Amino acid sequence: MTNCAEDGCAREAAVRLHVPWDADRDVCVAHARSLAQRDGVVAEPLEGSQAEWP
Repeated sequence: MTNCAEDGCAREAAVRLHVPWDADRDVCVAHARSLAQRDGVVAEPLEGSQAEWP
């Protein structure tokens, strides 16, 4: 797995965010929860990341 794309975060990426106004990026669950609440952002769990979801 890869690390979260957010600056300063070393957690494993578990979600791909499809962001209409920016590039898609893979982020950890914590960042996905907050970033996916923005209008137009779609969160897609990455295959094999089920262990990251509490």
